[in-house]
Amino acid sequence: MFRTLALAALAIFMATPSRAAIVIGGTRVVFPAASRDVSLKIQNKGNDPALVQVWIDDGDEASTPATAKAPFAITPPVFRIDPGQGHTLRIVHVGDALPRERESLYWLNVLEIPPKAEESAGKNVLQLAFRHRIKLFHRPVDLPTPPEKAVSMLRWTVERDAGGTHVRVDNPSPYHVSFNSVSLPGTGPGSAAISLGGGMVAPGGQTRFAVPAAHRGVPSGDVGFVTISDFGGTVAGSATMSP
Repeated sequence: MFRTLALAALAIFMATPSRAAIVIGGTRVVFPAASRDVSLKIQNKGNDPALVQVWIDDGDEASTPATAKAPFAITPPVFRIDPGQGHTLRIVHVGDALPRERESLYWLNVLEIPPKAEESAGKNVLQLAFRHRIKLFHRPVDLPTPPEKAVSMLRWTVERDAGGTHVRVDNPSPYHVSFNSVSLPGTGPGSAAISLGGGMVAPGGQTRFAVPAAHRGVPSGDVGFVTISDFGGTVAGSATMSP
């Protein structure tokens, strides 16, 4: 899932409003194992130049370029983008061989550091850096099923225990499946669907979605979901849950 985190570098008060200006050319990166490298376009949609730093980690949200662990290199790791201009990142697999029977997940971090406004010189200001974080999937060749079949392979189950009611999804496919949303039918004609949030299920793994306490007696029949494709598009679907 695409994320943007605002990091405070110096805080006393805001001199001017600050917002992210860097736009990434995709909400995820798929790295085919047969490729030497993949490219990703980044653009500066703002009115000022920006300094950008990039790195890849294995899931540690607190990672920095110095602590991140991942078998990938990005060039260039630090660069400047002028207003209205773009830059192309090159991502290369440089580490040990990764699993051949399933996808592997890593995270691409793009840290945007805007320039300090000239009118704030000599003042104490809040300088914000914006960190964008998107998924990077390393995809082996010759997997037994195509990625578009992964959703149809999911198995959905209702679980009830002392901890409450959950909808569990098991993923026997070799692909990660990301959910923009998961929901249950409303309790009556014309009633709104019951949202269970979003998330992801890893290859060979399972994920549980908690059913709100007020609706714990509802789960039965179908579950609705919206998945996210390789290209960042959304696809609605539904499936029948096992009791």
